Amino acid sequence: MKYAFFGTPEFAAIILEKLIKAGMPPALVVCNPDRPIGRKRIITPPPVKARIMNQESGIRDRIKIIQPEKLEIRNWELEIEKLGGIDFAIVAAYAKIIPKNIIDTLPAKFLGVHPSLLPKYRGATPIQSAILNGEKKTGVTLFLIDEKVDHGQILVNKESRIMNNESSESLHDRLAELGADLLIETLPKFVNGEIKPQTQNEAEATYTKKFETEDAFVDLEKDDPDVVMRKINALNPEPGVYTIRDGKRVKILAAELKDGKLKLTRIQEAGGMAKAV
Repeated sequence: MKYAFFGTPEFAAIILEKLIKAGMPPALVVCNPDRPIGRKRIITPPPVKARIMNQESGIRDRIKIIQPEKLEIRNWELEIEKLGGIDFAIVAAYAKIIPKNIIDTLPAKFLGVHPSLLPKYRGATPIQSAILNGEKKTGVTLFLIDEKVDHGQILVNKESRIMNNESSESLHDRLAELGADLLIETLPKFVNGEIKPQTQNEAEATYTKKFETEDAFVDLEKDDPDVVMRKINALNPEPGVYTIRDGKRVKILAAELKDGKLKLTRIQEAGGMAKAV
């Protein structure tokens, strides 16, 4: 199997590393460019590129990495031609829309990995949204990418329980691992034409949104404790749950919910260090 892998953040990096360990490395990786990070603005590779660079040379040197600011058909076709063609492409949290003319170069061969049970929770924040809404289960879906967001035909999905009081960080990593396992199990069947894609039920589709700072505000006097706890689990570390105390912003880093009562256990006051409460 010769394939391209589109992905940029840690979710994609976890999947990619597991594919490599399973003896299924991609021929080509497409990720975002290196960016300045932190107060010192140090130029840093995205997690996917970093994982490849940390591989042993025998593997690292066989994977071509490209980091276009903008995906263009002529550059894509040139890279594929250099490789002598590819069988399919995997897209896992690439963070950019892939143009239709590029998708059309591999008809029904662009596979998306999405951390929800599609058609529920289409869009950029399915993990946070599921926790915020108090869902008891979620999962990962492999689907055929088309020109619409998370809309294409479903190949296979796998359900996973959301643990009691689970954070978005924990669920993120578990679903990335699940997505990798599902790919490893499914790809041979997909390549051999053994999977029949199923059209998504549009009547069941729901959508997510990007969460802003104002979405992470909680009023500890008025808000339901269960809702506050779900926000803490869903929206930390980004955008970061906070409240206002004596006119100052206080970040709520951790809390406990017991017998319907919320107890803050770790906070960070404006300009201060994180501390236990």
